[in-house]
Amino acid sequence: MKRTAGTGKNKLRAKLRKVSSALEREYGVPRPGRRRDPLDVLVQTIPSQNTNDVNRDRAYNSLRETFPTWDDVMNASPSRVARAIRVGGLANQKGKRIVTLLREVHADRGKLDLGYLKRLPDEKLRDTLSRFKGVGPKTVACVMLFGLGRDVFPIDTHIYRVLGRLGVIPGKMNVERAHEYVATIVPKGMSYPLHLNLIRHGREVCHPRRPECCRCALVHLCRYDDKCLSNS
Repeated sequence: MKRTAGTGKNKLRAKLRKVSSALEREYGVPRPGRRRDPLDVLVQTIPSQNTNDVNRDRAYNSLRETFPTWDDVMNASPSRVARAIRVGGLANQKGKRIVTLLREVHADRGKLDLGYLKRLPDEKLRDTLSRFKGVGPKTVACVMLFGLGRDVFPIDTHIYRVLGRLGVIPGKMNVERAHEYVATIVPKGMSYPLHLNLIRHGREVCHPRRPECCRCALVHLCRYDDKCLSNS
């Protein structure tokens, strides 16, 4: 049984290499820019929930313009924070979560600073971040990848959809379980470019409805729509 499971994961790992190569030919190879502050990444994941990328950025930018420092946000009322991020939707819920999260970080360390996370090994880092209320696997992975430069693979709705259609994520597996599962098959060093290219592909081609399969760079690795293959 172990040998069978291992063989299956090796095949999926090989498939992800093909996926990554095809996407890099299509979109190029994303290179990490300047590493972001992990606290900034942590807070930004909250306005990003249940909204599109444009409104996420507008909400986050409005928050930073309204409150010069994270201490100002922490000491503000949730209603004031909600007004600042209104454009992102679910503002009352998100405003309260942001204030609560910052107060938890401050209570844990005595200051609003997550720089100490850089010294922690991956597993300890995951455990530490997961203690904060409302911080799930995607948020943890985003902080690790974009704020700390770790080789981890966040799964957002675009990636979950694309990898599901490719047969990498089993059909009945939820997104939380998918984080654990995909982490075991993404080849080392591939997390950053594969993550960004899959998101781009999900936005531009592999839409939730009416995906543009006949112009998809991954069509020969995917059986979501066989018509394009039969006409090629």
